Amino acid sequence: MESHLDTGASDYVKGFIASLILTVIPFYCVWAKVLPDAATYVVLFGCALVQIFVHFKYFLHMEVKTPEGQWNFVSLMFTAIVVLILIAGSIWIIYNMNVNMKL
Repeated sequence: MESHLDTGASDYVKGFIASLILTVIPFYCVWAKVLPDAATYVVLFGCALVQIFVHFKYFLHMEVKTPEGQWNFVSLMFTAIVVLILIAGSIWIIYNMNVNMKL
């Protein structure tokens, strides 16, 4: 019988290995210049996006199958929306201050 502790440890190892691979791939692409710049950016962005989901699944345990996991996901989405509104609003205000500045 497998205990909960063993399952958690194997999940952390899987997450670590996936994170390591998703870090080495873009590093190698940039370091060895094996792809054109545009393709390197796509690989970098793609690996970063996949790594976000790996961290959510294996390290933050964001499972949407349980009611608690669904609430955690809703909280995460709300936080992301608030952060995006704050960043976009700050950029908008600073841009308008720059445009309207009379020198």
